[in-house]
Amino acid sequence: MTEWQLAQQMANIALGEKAIDVAILDVKDVTILADYFVIASGRSTIQVKIIAEIIEDILLEQGLRPLRRDGFNEGRWVILDYGAVILHIFRQQEREHYALESLWGDAKTVEIAAR
Repeated sequence: MTEWQLAQQMANIALGEKAIDVAILDVKDVTILADYFVIASGRSTIQVKIIAEIIEDILLEQGLRPLRRDGFNEGRWVILDYGAVILHIFRQQEREHYALESLWGDAKTVEIAAR
């Protein structure tokens, strides 16, 4: 699976779990951290955790384990780091506060392909 396919899969799973404002940023030309950021929001800490857990479980079934995972205790900003693709799931208030899309304003937005 390519990095682009992984980012697309994450975005589609998040959308299937009723995440809001799902976006994929192509950050490979603006940072060495990753090639893609997948960003999504949940309406509550519980929804944020559930979306992250479902994505992680589906990817584990495919043999993909995150290099790092953080934020599950609080559920306000969960990060699953798969190397070239980093998933950020925010509670809506934290997403508005941290404004990653603005912070990485030079990144290209990638269209999410329907499954």
